[in-house]
Amino acid sequence: MDCTKCDREAVMHAAYSGAHLCERHLFESVERRVRRRIREDDMLPDDATPEDPETWVIGLSGGKDSVVLTDIIEETFAEDPRVELVALTIHEGIEGYRDESLAACEQLTADRDVRHEVVTYADEFDVEMDDVVEDDPMDMAACAYCGVFRRDLLAKYAEAYDADKLLTGHNLDDEAETALMNILEGNVEQVAKHFDASLGPFDERTPKDEMIPRAKPLRDVPEKEVALYAQLRDLPVHMEECPHSSEAFRGEIQDLLLKLEENHPGTRHSIMAGYEELAGLAADQYSDEDADVGECEECGAPTTRDRCRKCALVEAVNAV
Repeated sequence: MDCTKCDREAVMHAAYSGAHLCERHLFESVERRVRRRIREDDMLPDDATPEDPETWVIGLSGGKDSVVLTDIIEETFAEDPRVELVALTIHEGIEGYRDESLAACEQLTADRDVRHEVVTYADEFDVEMDDVVEDDPMDMAACAYCGVFRRDLLAKYAEAYDADKLLTGHNLDDEAETALMNILEGNVEQVAKHFDASLGPFDERTPKDEMIPRAKPLRDVPEKEVALYAQLRDLPVHMEECPHSSEAFRGEIQDLLLKLEENHPGTRHSIMAGYEELAGLAADQYSDEDADVGECEECGAPTTRDRCRKCALVEAVNAV
């Protein structure tokens, strides 16, 4: 099958648009959507200058999404002195798995000449995920521990590096899955937080405890297109799944979404279009302003409790 845009051989078919794309036009399509998202979200403010540049921290795991994001962002702003990039890799302490993905991160950042920082659960919390999974003091899925620890370190080090934005590699499938999960769980608070954290121009958002804004420039790109982009660009990617991954509900939602997309192309886009509108309405009704947000008595992180969730989990893990 020929490419819809030229006479080259197509490497993929986007059923939701009907387009067949060759390698070159796939690259252009993915990159265009990322750059459009950057513009539409006003990620680069008008007052950014070479003398006062923006610092963007990218959460780089070595997986396809974060690698593609880092590659496109670096290429887009390589000659723009208004943006400085820092790639942040978090080592959870998963033998073999994270070591291999760290090698991919090191190769990419060396090839692209991007500053690369690595922080570990062991150094920060005296915790390694292999031990957490073995002991499991709170009787929770591994992802429940790891998600709390990871979010804490991303926020902590984005602040330490004076970041103006924290970028993560969430793709369209990730976002649509999260949207369905929040709706099926009736989690209005998370719907409202999605709007505040991920949508709209940065300068129109209400700052929460001076948290660094997060951005998801890949959120308009389907997962398969991200994977194909990485493969055809021959990017250093670690493709293995985490051996402790056990998000059963998300897995069910993922299977459901894939089936819906296969039978009804465009489902993911429709979900997100409706969800973003719903999130805006939820944000109007739900506000954190009435919440009693203070500081964790141990680490100083924003929390509605005396101690934040991360400190509570670290204590439980280290008490075993």
